[in-house]
Amino acid sequence: MALHLQWLRELGVMAAAMLCSAACAAEQALVIMAGERPPYIGASLPEGGYVPELVNAALQGSGLRASFQYSAWARARMEAAHGRASAMLTTDCEGGADFVYSRRFFGGSIGLLKKRSLALPSTSFGALSGYRVGAVRDGVSLPSFEQNTQLEKLWALSDLQNLDWLDQDKVQLALMDKYAAADLMASQRPQLIGQLEFVAPALAQPGYCLAFSRRTPHYQAMQAAFNAGLAARTRDGTLERIMNKHGLFYPRKAQQGKAQLVIGTVNNSDMLIMQQLSREFEARNPDISLAWRVLDENTLRVRLMGDLAIADGQFDVMTIGSFELPLWARRRWLAPVANLPASYEVDDLLPTVRKLLTVDNQLYALPFYGESVMTYYRKDLLAKAGIAMPAQPTYAWLAGAAAKLHNPAAGVYGLCLRGKPGWGENMSIVGMLARAHGARWFGDDGQPELTSPAWQSTLEMYAQWLDQFGPPHPERNGFNETLALFAQGHCALWVDATVAAGMLFDPHRSKVAGQLGLAPAPISTTAISGAWLWTWTLAIPTSSLHRAQAERFIAWATSRSYIRSVAARHGWVAVPPGTRKSTYASTQYLSAAPFAQSVYEAIAPNSAAEGFGASQYGNVFAFEGIGDRTGQEIAKVLRHEQSASTALKRAQNFALEQLGSGR
Repeated sequence: MALHLQWLRELGVMAAAMLCSAACAAEQALVIMAGERPPYIGASLPEGGYVPELVNAALQGSGLRASFQYSAWARARMEAAHGRASAMLTTDCEGGADFVYSRRFFGGSIGLLKKRSLALPSTSFGALSGYRVGAVRDGVSLPSFEQNTQLEKLWALSDLQNLDWLDQDKVQLALMDKYAAADLMASQRPQLIGQLEFVAPALAQPGYCLAFSRRTPHYQAMQAAFNAGLAARTRDGTLERIMNKHGLFYPRKAQQGKAQLVIGTVNNSDMLIMQQLSREFEARNPDISLAWRVLDENTLRVRLMGDLAIADGQFDVMTIGSFELPLWARRRWLAPVANLPASYEVDDLLPTVRKLLTVDNQLYALPFYGESVMTYYRKDLLAKAGIAMPAQPTYAWLAGAAAKLHNPAAGVYGLCLRGKPGWGENMSIVGMLARAHGARWFGDDGQPELTSPAWQSTLEMYAQWLDQFGPPHPERNGFNETLALFAQGHCALWVDATVAAGMLFDPHRSKVAGQLGLAPAPISTTAISGAWLWTWTLAIPTSSLHRAQAERFIAWATSRSYIRSVAARHGWVAVPPGTRKSTYASTQYLSAAPFAQSVYEAIAPNSAAEGFGASQYGNVFAFEGIGDRTGQEIAKVLRHEQSASTALKRAQNFALEQLGSGR
C-alpha cells in the first residue's frame, strides 16, 4: 500500500510537470516579482539567496525556470496582479482574487525585538498597549499586528531604520524577521550585538509562497508544477539541504539522555575530515550527540555573529579566526577554556599560535589549524617555459611569469587568486597586496585610508592581473574554488594559504601533486610580503548550555591523538598543520609532507606576525562589515561594472559611515 501511494504521488509530480511542459512551452521563463529580503532573497546573495535556489529546484523537470525581478514589495504585487509577471513572492498566502497560491515553504520567524534591559509584562499584543512598536509597512506581513488598534505603531522605511529606531529609543519594540535582524546587526550595526534579544516565543513563522497571477496564461499548470516539485524536494531532503547551505536551520531536535552540540564550521577540507572522524568522538562520549552546520566562509561568519546578535544560542561550538577571538573574548561572548586535562599537552601548541588565542593570560579557543601564505607553482610548466622560480619571488616577477605561462586555450591560467567577495576571501589577498605596497586599512588617527594612492594602484594591479592572466569570472572564486582549479591543473601560479599544501600534495585529491613547487610569499620592492598569520580555532560561546561537553569536543578535535587519527585514515600529508610542535618533530610527517618545513618557517618564527592585523584585516570591531562591503565593491571591478577609484570611494564612504556612528 505504501509503495502504491508513493507511486501515485510520483505520478502526480510527473503529470503536473507534463501539463506545464506542454501548456507553458511558449513561456520557458517564469518571471517572479519580489522585494529583496536578505538572507532569504537578494540580488547580491549567493545563488540569489535560498528562495530562488529552492524555487528552481522545485521547477526542475517542469520545462520552466524562474527568473526573479526585484522591486519594492508593493510594486511587485501590482506588477504580478496586472499580469506583467507570472507570480510574486509573498508571505501573505491567503485571499486576494488576483492570485492563486502555492504551498508554503520555510520563510523564517517573525517576532518582537527589544533591548535586553527592557522587561515586558506580557508578550501578547493586548498587554503592550502604550508601547511604541516599529515595523516596515512594506515588510513582513502579520495581520494580527496590522489589525491591532491598541498598539502605537511607527512605520519605518526599512528594517535597518527600524533597528536604528530601537537603538535610539524611538520605539521600544521592533517587529522583525529573526534572520534579517541578525544579518543586519552582523553586517551593519555590530554595536548592537549583545544588547538586543527577541521576545519568546516567536509571534509567527509564516513562510513564503508564490502567488500566481490569474492574468497569466497557464497559471494553474504553473502552480501545480511548483507544488508538486516542492513536495518532492521536501521529501528527498533537497529543501533542508538548500536551507542549510544558506545558513538557515530548523530548530535543534533534543535527544533524550544526550547533550546535543551544534557545531558551526567552515566547509574547508580539514573541517570536513573532522566531521567524518567525529563518529569516534561520539562513540567515546555516548552522552553527547553532534549536529553539524558546515557553511562557506562568508555565510558562517554572518551566522555566527547573527547568533550572538540576537542571543539565539543556536551554536555550542564556533569555528572562528584570530581576528574575532580577542574582540569577542573581551566582550564576554566566549567561554574561557579552563578545564583541559594534562593529556592535552597545552605546552605542545606553537607559541605564536597560542598567543593569538590568549586574552589576559587565558585561553579562549583551541587551534584547529594555523596558516600563513606561500606561492604555489607548477614545476613542469615553468620548466617548459624556461622560467626559474627565484628563492624569493617578487610581485613584479609574479606578473611577468604569469604573462608567459598564461595559456587559456590549453585550460591553463597564468595566475589564480581569490576574487569572491568577503573580508576573509578576496580581501585577504587584496589586503595582503595592499600591505606589501604600502597601503593601510586605517591611519594612525583610526580613520579609513581606502582612497589612498597605494590602495588605488594595488587594486588596479590586482584587477589587471586577474583580467589578463586569471580564469574567467574570478569574482566567483574563493579559497575552495581556487584550490580546486589548481588541483585540477588549471593554474600555473597561485598565492594563498599554506594550509592548501596538504591537499595539493595528496595524489588522491590533486592531479598536480607530482609537479607541485613551493616558494615563499612574494614581496614588493620594499621587501614586504604582507603575508598573514591566521588560525582557525574552535571556541565555545557563553550562550551554550553545554559548555563542559563542548570543551571535551574541542579538546578532542585539536589534540595530538586527533592528528594521529587523521594520519592513520588519510595519511600524514592530510593532518591539520600549523598548531603543534610535535607535528613538526614527527619524522613521519616531515617525510610525507614536503611542504612541512616551509610552512613551519612561515608560522612558527612568526616573521609575518608583526603588523599582522594591518595586512588581512583592520583591528576594529566594525571591520567585518567594512571588509565585506569593500570586497563587494572590488568584485564589481572584476565584473567591469565600475572603476577601481569608484569602488574605493564607495568603500571609504561606507567605512566612514560605520565608524562615524560609533560602529
